[in-house]
Amino acid sequence: MTDTYFDGATAQPPHPAARDAYAAALSEGWAGPGRLYTLGRRSRMLLDAARQSAAASLGVTPDEVTFTSSGTQAVHAGVLGVIAARSEPGPLVHSAVEHSSVLHAAAWHERSGGTAVAVPVDRLGRVDADPLAAAAQTGAAEDASVLVVQSANHEVGTRQPIAAIASHSEGVPLVCDAAASLPWEPVPEGWSVLAASARKWGGLAGAGILVVRRGTRWRNPFPGEDSSIREAIGEVDVPAAVAAAASLRAVTAEREELSKRVRAMTERIREHIVATVPEVELPGDPVDRLPHIVTFSCLGVDGEVLLTELNRAGFAVSSGSACASTRLRPSHVLQAMGVLSHGNVRVSLHRETTEDEVDRFLEVLPGIVEGIRRLSR
Repeated sequence: MTDTYFDGATAQPPHPAARDAYAAALSEGWAGPGRLYTLGRRSRMLLDAARQSAAASLGVTPDEVTFTSSGTQAVHAGVLGVIAARSEPGPLVHSAVEHSSVLHAAAWHERSGGTAVAVPVDRLGRVDADPLAAAAQTGAAEDASVLVVQSANHEVGTRQPIAAIASHSEGVPLVCDAAASLPWEPVPEGWSVLAASARKWGGLAGAGILVVRRGTRWRNPFPGEDSSIREAIGEVDVPAAVAAAASLRAVTAEREELSKRVRAMTERIREHIVATVPEVELPGDPVDRLPHIVTFSCLGVDGEVLLTELNRAGFAVSSGSACASTRLRPSHVLQAMGVLSHGNVRVSLHRETTEDEVDRFLEVLPGIVEGIRRLSR
């Protein structure tokens, strides 16, 4: 049975533009771009062109763009670099539903003697439009070094009010993890630092993007000499960066039409699940959300068992925390929202998802859930 891939929020299938660009760049861009000989200069020219292309897609300047080895590296470099630039680092303030890379950066900051404050979210997974004021109620968020809020949640799809947050956090750098939303919609204005992963929009693994806006102070937080941000990140995979830029340009051009088509399919999924699966919860904002994500939790159903049975039926989905699905621990996102955090499945569509695939999923899901419940009685 051919697998139907419904885990696009983890990684989109490689975009044709990424495949073509990678193949073309591989023969010319394999040498170190920092070398002065001809092969190195060719790689540098390809990398510079990729940076210019990515900047145009993001509406920023090329000197603000740095390629990284992953979205996680982009998040860590962005968050920790902003903190390191402060003469007296203050608290790291973040929403309670951030990606695990942010939580790990916060834990590292605390182990280094700093403080971190997790701002709660409402039942839809949305942080307050003035998270610094909400954090101040804890008494530990004065003189914050950095505020970290994702553009939209990677597990339930709820959009965050980035523009409103930026208007309330003047003077505090706002780091925005845009990995979940960037393939589907522009990021609202107001952020200071943006991080994303190329494989979320159909680029290849091994490439992320970090954007540090002009005027935002950044210092190398990693071991080594003080250096520019690109030197601190180290050499990148040039063909992967070229593929990332090419696929970002392609998805930016097509995302309005694609988002409309995919949203129609996730609306069908949401409606059908509510109508055919008893005792089910669909967390997240039903309207103000990303177009490709549907998460649902079935009462009395083990998430690992549900994932396994769906996999046997030919569907690749995520269960448990979207950023720790191999460990299948309860989702910290759903726990922070105060909703059912066991028996949950995230279905996330992608550019190549078809109506027939959705139809087949909706046909088999109710019976699979009922079968699991029947055996557990």
